[in-house]
Amino acid sequence: MFEEMRNRRAARRITPGDGRPLKRFRWWQLPYRSLFYLRPTGGDGGQPVYAVDVRRGQDQTSTKAGADLYLDGRHHARSRLPAAFPVPGGTVEVRLSAFGLRRCHYVTAAGTEHLLVPDSASAEGRRAHLDRTRPALSRGIGTASLSVLVVALFVLAAQLAEHVTGVPEVAEHVGAFTAPVHPPAWCNAVLTLLTAAAGTERALRVRYSRLLDGAAG
Repeated sequence: MFEEMRNRRAARRITPGDGRPLKRFRWWQLPYRSLFYLRPTGGDGGQPVYAVDVRRGQDQTSTKAGADLYLDGRHHARSRLPAAFPVPGGTVEVRLSAFGLRRCHYVTAAGTEHLLVPDSASAEGRRAHLDRTRPALSRGIGTASLSVLVVALFVLAAQLAEHVTGVPEVAEHVGAFTAPVHPPAWCNAVLTLLTAAAGTERALRVRYSRLLDGAAG
């Protein structure tokens, strides 16, 4: 029942496309544009090719925030975010995070999920190319990004706990907590920049954790 209600809400966010052609990805669009494809799994060239075109950095609470679906190079539909486009055999789901794409998956009727293929010229496509050609380096970058987010979460949680237990009424019941470290302002600024970089790197791989990426954003 919950899934059916969610699908009905998603359908109300969709409007028909205007048939305009899909524009080629340009290098200057790297900072803000994401382009993904849902291609046929078989060798039948007659099967449709879908493309999802979305701008990163949109405010999903805005009614103007949306994603566009193209069918064989023509604008097929537009949906407010988060988007769920019905396609043959399943649904294409699109969501954004504070750093980029949180989700761009094809979910079959059986419930299996497949990440769409990024355009090779896009930032996500270049990150995927690095993963294929330099897997060890790619894993190292991914591990570093994860480590930065874990450290940032620890520092944030410690500072928040100290602030909350600093209230006399709270301290009276649970005791006062003192953060083990008090980094200077410049260190907090550097950690903020590293956190943004780590979150962006993970978004380029369409990786998202509600605990880590959600807290960082």
